[in-house]
Amino acid sequence: MNKVTSFFRDVFSEMRKTSWPKSKELTKYTVVVISTVVIMALFFLVVDYGISELFRWYLDL
Repeated sequence: MNKVTSFFRDVFSEMRKTSWPKSKELTKYTVVVISTVVIMALFFLVVDYGISELFRWYLDL
């Protein structure tokens, strides 16, 4: 039990040393992540649709 207590004490000590982003930075990072996810989702949607159509065309021959 002493090791567990020591572990959490060390974790909290390290968390105090962490520099957390400011609100403006956090908003900026969030916008970047969400826009990247949306762009990648659209890219894979188009690629998936293209491959599906290619297979349908090939199977209809």
